[in-house]
Amino acid sequence: MPKEINFHFKSPKDSPGYLLGQLTMLWQRRLKKVLDPLDLTQTQFVLLAALGWLSKKSNAVTQVDIANQSNADRMMVSKVLRTLEDKGFITRQEHETDTRAKTIRLTNAGETVLQKAIMEVENADLDFFSTLDENLSSFNSNMAKLIEINKTE
Repeated sequence: MPKEINFHFKSPKDSPGYLLGQLTMLWQRRLKKVLDPLDLTQTQFVLLAALGWLSKKSNAVTQVDIANQSNADRMMVSKVLRTLEDKGFITRQEHETDTRAKTIRLTNAGETVLQKAIMEVENADLDFFSTLDENLSSFNSNMAKLIEINKTE
Protein backbone atom coordinates (compact mmCIF):
# COMPACT_ATOMS: atom_id res chain seq x y z
CA MET A 1 0.00 0.00 0.00
CA PRO A 2 1.41 3.43 -0.93
CA LYS A 3 2.44 5.80 1.81
CA GLU A 4 -0.24 8.38 2.70
CA ILE A 5 0.53 11.86 1.42
CA ASN A 6 -0.07 14.58 4.00
CA PHE A 7 -1.42 18.00 3.11
CA HIS A 8 -1.71 21.07 5.31
CA PHE A 9 -5.13 21.85 3.81
CA LYS A 10 -8.03 19.42 4.18
CA SER A 11 -9.24 20.04 0.63
CA PRO A 12 -7.96 21.76 -2.51
CA LYS A 13 -10.73 24.33 -1.99
CA ASP A 14 -9.04 25.32 1.29
CA SER A 15 -5.69 26.01 -0.41
CA PRO A 16 -5.29 29.65 -1.57
CA GLY A 17 -2.40 28.73 -3.86
CA TYR A 18 -4.36 25.96 -5.54
CA LEU A 19 -7.38 28.22 -5.99
CA LEU A 20 -5.23 31.05 -7.35
CA GLY A 21 -3.64 28.65 -9.80
CA GLN A 22 -7.02 27.39 -10.99
CA LEU A 23 -8.40 30.92 -11.30
CA THR A 24 -5.30 32.09 -13.15
CA MET A 25 -5.55 29.28 -15.69
CA LEU A 26 -9.22 30.03 -16.37
CA TRP A 27 -8.56 33.76 -16.66
CA GLN A 28 -5.58 33.20 -18.98
CA ARG A 29 -7.72 30.97 -21.18
CA ARG A 30 -10.28 33.79 -21.42
CA LEU A 31 -7.60 36.34 -22.33
CA LYS A 32 -6.10 34.02 -24.94
CA LYS A 33 -9.45 34.02 -26.75
CA VAL A 34 -9.48 37.81 -27.02
CA LEU A 35 -5.76 38.31 -27.69
CA ASP A 36 -5.22 35.58 -30.31
CA PRO A 37 -7.07 37.53 -33.04
CA LEU A 38 -4.75 40.49 -32.32
CA ASP A 39 -1.64 38.29 -32.69
CA LEU A 40 -0.66 38.93 -29.07
CA THR A 41 0.17 36.64 -26.20
CA GLN A 42 -0.78 37.64 -22.68
CA THR A 43 2.86 38.40 -21.88
CA GLN A 44 3.18 40.58 -24.98
CA PHE A 45 0.02 42.43 -23.97
CA VAL A 46 1.27 42.97 -20.41
CA LEU A 47 4.54 44.45 -21.66
CA LEU A 48 2.80 46.65 -24.24
CA ALA A 49 0.38 47.84 -21.55
CA ALA A 50 3.29 48.58 -19.19
CA LEU A 51 4.95 50.57 -21.97
CA GLY A 52 1.67 52.38 -22.60
CA TRP A 53 1.33 53.36 -18.93
CA LEU A 54 4.96 54.42 -18.61
CA SER A 55 4.86 56.39 -21.87
CA LYS A 56 2.18 58.66 -20.42
CA LYS A 57 4.85 60.15 -18.13
CA SER A 58 8.11 59.65 -20.01
CA ASN A 59 9.49 59.59 -23.54
CA ALA A 60 12.53 57.63 -22.35
CA VAL A 61 11.02 54.33 -21.20
CA THR A 62 13.62 51.58 -20.92
CA GLN A 63 13.47 47.80 -20.83
CA VAL A 64 14.26 47.93 -17.09
CA ASP A 65 11.33 50.31 -16.55
CA ILE A 66 9.01 47.88 -18.33
CA ALA A 67 10.35 44.91 -16.35
CA ASN A 68 9.88 46.78 -13.07
CA GLN A 69 6.37 47.98 -13.99
CA SER A 70 5.25 44.46 -14.90
CA ASN A 71 7.18 42.56 -12.18
CA ALA A 72 8.76 40.51 -14.97
CA ASP A 73 12.16 38.93 -15.45
CA ARG A 74 14.48 41.28 -17.37
CA MET A 75 15.79 38.61 -19.74
CA MET A 76 12.27 37.48 -20.59
CA VAL A 77 11.28 41.11 -21.17
CA SER A 78 14.22 41.51 -23.56
CA LYS A 79 13.15 38.48 -25.60
CA VAL A 80 9.50 39.51 -25.74
CA LEU A 81 10.41 43.09 -26.72
CA ARG A 82 12.46 41.69 -29.62
CA THR A 83 9.37 39.79 -30.76
CA LEU A 84 7.22 42.92 -30.44
CA GLU A 85 9.82 44.84 -32.46
CA ASP A 86 9.74 42.14 -35.16
CA LYS A 87 5.94 42.50 -35.27
CA GLY A 88 6.33 46.25 -35.78
CA PHE A 89 4.63 47.20 -32.50
CA ILE A 90 7.62 48.90 -30.85
CA THR A 91 10.93 50.51 -31.70
CA ARG A 92 14.12 50.32 -29.67
CA GLN A 93 16.57 53.21 -30.04
CA GLU A 94 19.70 54.35 -28.29
CA HIS A 95 18.96 56.10 -24.99
CA GLU A 96 19.90 59.79 -24.98
CA THR A 97 21.91 59.66 -21.73
CA ASP A 98 22.49 55.99 -20.84
CA THR A 99 24.63 54.23 -23.44
CA ARG A 100 23.75 50.82 -21.92
CA ALA A 101 19.99 51.32 -22.33
CA LYS A 102 17.54 51.47 -25.18
CA THR A 103 14.51 53.71 -25.33
CA ILE A 104 11.37 51.70 -26.08
CA ARG A 105 8.49 53.36 -27.93
CA LEU A 106 5.17 52.21 -29.37
CA THR A 107 4.83 52.47 -33.13
CA ASN A 108 1.55 53.58 -34.72
CA ALA A 109 0.71 49.90 -35.27
CA GLY A 110 1.64 49.21 -31.63
CA GLU A 111 -0.61 51.99 -30.37
CA THR A 112 -3.48 50.67 -32.48
CA VAL A 113 -3.12 47.04 -31.40
CA LEU A 114 -2.62 48.04 -27.76
CA GLN A 115 -5.78 50.16 -27.74
CA LYS A 116 -7.78 47.31 -29.27
CA ALA A 117 -6.25 44.82 -26.82
CA ILE A 118 -6.99 47.06 -23.83
CA MET A 119 -10.64 47.28 -24.82
CA GLU A 120 -10.90 43.52 -25.32
CA VAL A 121 -9.03 42.63 -22.12
CA GLU A 122 -10.91 45.13 -19.98
CA ASN A 123 -14.24 43.82 -21.29
CA ALA A 124 -13.09 40.23 -20.65
CA ASP A 125 -12.02 41.24 -17.13
CA LEU A 126 -15.34 42.92 -16.39
CA ASP A 127 -17.19 39.82 -17.58
CA PHE A 128 -14.88 37.33 -15.84
CA PHE A 129 -14.98 39.09 -12.47
CA SER A 130 -18.60 40.30 -12.69
CA THR A 131 -19.88 37.83 -10.10
CA LEU A 132 -17.83 39.60 -7.43
CA ASP A 133 -20.09 42.68 -7.75
CA GLU A 134 -19.45 44.99 -4.78
CA ASN A 135 -16.62 42.71 -3.59
CA LEU A 136 -14.44 43.51 -6.63
CA SER A 137 -12.79 46.51 -4.98
CA SER A 138 -11.86 44.45 -1.91
CA PHE A 139 -10.62 41.62 -4.13
CA ASN A 140 -8.41 44.08 -6.06
CA SER A 141 -7.10 45.61 -2.83
CA ASN A 142 -6.18 42.20 -1.47
CA MET A 143 -4.39 41.26 -4.70
CA ALA A 144 -2.50 44.59 -4.71
CA LYS A 145 -1.47 44.01 -1.09
CA LEU A 146 -0.17 40.51 -1.88
CA ILE A 147 1.74 41.83 -4.89
CA GLU A 148 3.35 44.61 -2.86
CA ILE A 149 4.36 42.30 -0.03
CA ASN A 150 5.77 39.58 -2.27
CA LYS A 151 7.23 41.42 -5.27
CA THR A 152 10.79 41.45 -3.94
CA GLU A 153 11.03 37.67 -3.76
